[in-house]
Amino acid sequence: MKRNIYCLISLAMAMFAIGASAQLQVRMDKDSPMRKLQLAEMLVTNFYVDSVDENKLVEDAIRGMLDKLDPHSSYTTPKETKQMNESLQGNFDGIGVQFNMVEDTLLVIQTIAKGPSQKAGIVAGDRIVAVNDTAISGVKMPRDQIMMRLRGPKGTMVKLSVVRREVADTLTFNVKRDKIPVKSLDASYIIRPGVGYIRIGSFGATTYDEFMTAVNKLKAAGMKDLILDLQDNGGGYLQAAVKIANEFLPKDDIIVYANGLKSSRMDYRANGSGKLLDGKVVVLVNEFTASASEIVSGAMQDNDRGMVVGRRTFGKGLVQRPFDMPDGSMIRLTIAHYYTPTGRCIQKPYKKGDQKDYAMELDKRLKHGELMNADSIHFADSLKFYTLRKHRVVYGGGGIMPDYFVPLDTMTYTKYHRQLVAKGMVTDAVLRFIDNNRKSLKRKYTDFSKFEAEYQVPESLIADIRERGEKKDVKPKDDEELKLTLPRLANQVKALVARDIWDMDEYFQIVNETSDIVKKGLETIEKM
Repeated sequence: MKRNIYCLISLAMAMFAIGASAQLQVRMDKDSPMRKLQLAEMLVTNFYVDSVDENKLVEDAIRGMLDKLDPHSSYTTPKETKQMNESLQGNFDGIGVQFNMVEDTLLVIQTIAKGPSQKAGIVAGDRIVAVNDTAISGVKMPRDQIMMRLRGPKGTMVKLSVVRREVADTLTFNVKRDKIPVKSLDASYIIRPGVGYIRIGSFGATTYDEFMTAVNKLKAAGMKDLILDLQDNGGGYLQAAVKIANEFLPKDDIIVYANGLKSSRMDYRANGSGKLLDGKVVVLVNEFTASASEIVSGAMQDNDRGMVVGRRTFGKGLVQRPFDMPDGSMIRLTIAHYYTPTGRCIQKPYKKGDQKDYAMELDKRLKHGELMNADSIHFADSLKFYTLRKHRVVYGGGGIMPDYFVPLDTMTYTKYHRQLVAKGMVTDAVLRFIDNNRKSLKRKYTDFSKFEAEYQVPESLIADIRERGEKKDVKPKDDEELKLTLPRLANQVKALVARDIWDMDEYFQIVNETSDIVKKGLETIEKM
């Protein structure tokens, strides 16, 4: 009993250290939940038939508690905590993917631009099931062990076994580890005379500086209006999003506010010092636009500073506060909701403890037709809000509903094209082509404008891709499908060649010309 009392005191002191500024309620009477939990751990440790790892018992208990809450409260071990922050804070040696663990499987959320995995052909949605022939899926392998297998010194090779949707066979990729650059801005260029384009992939520690560097560059090139592309941006640091939104908004405009049952409301307002207070702005979003990027989108829409184009965003509006534990581990606990300036809650509905249903919500949108048809989206009158200056109708209920809806065109890429991409035929062929022709291409195309205007993808390269497909039994169903596939395939190949010769700016300059959302963004800029 004496040991139990000491443990309770130690735990209470640790909690005080974690949140000294908060008023913590710590019950220590005989019927307190804390005492019950402590006694359970003590009984297992002292009387269980086999030996147990006491630290793991406690970690499992913490995870068990958090799993019954919202989808975003989480616990990370000391190693996991360090690794979690690396992609937003600094460089590291690895394979270059951002991922989540879904049902004991490593799901690639996105690849780091020009990182080892992207170059090898790994794409968002891939599930890495084995590393160097050691299974990491379905075996309850701890996250830190998975990371240990993926990480390694620059220049070393790692073999990844990948399961990809629409591909029956397990794919194999040999990835050369490298120093992973932490760069959150994917591209910036003048997309039309007087119109700049900036694509932000995530909100990290360097995002604001990267953004302002791009703004200054584009202004020097004649930018008056801006398309801000936040498609597929899963979020990141709140402060980065707030600082970027601040560049567009007049003094005292609300950017976002947070409010919770046990945390007082906190408003984030513009200070009026922004460099983008004038000019037209369009924000591009889709169903993978989440968290910090929804804050920027909502601030621009509610304050009538810009128009939002695309599809309804993900709907992640829960505020996590990190609590550092003495051993270096961390609990990220949801303490509040984010609200747009008009009072719309960004967070989409969820059932506590039902992680699977929450993860499948985007699939439900697809099945219900929401991604293809705006008429499939129905809002109750209670979810109707009005923008703060022009009093336009906007809707709550989770995520940011765009001002102009752009459907997901499932016919943009034929099934034949999707299979060629999914099985790595396109990437493999382009990588081989670049290896063999890089010097001659650079000699011939000394600048990108010449490449963009004159380069034609060799028929031999397209033929190589088709031959690779045939070897894997990937063929067009008929001549009509082949006819529809070839122009899009050639455009994609041209963009990949440009990426490997120059950078992501050049890649997006090519692919954006065939993007329906970008086209609608340009059309909206012209009409504003």
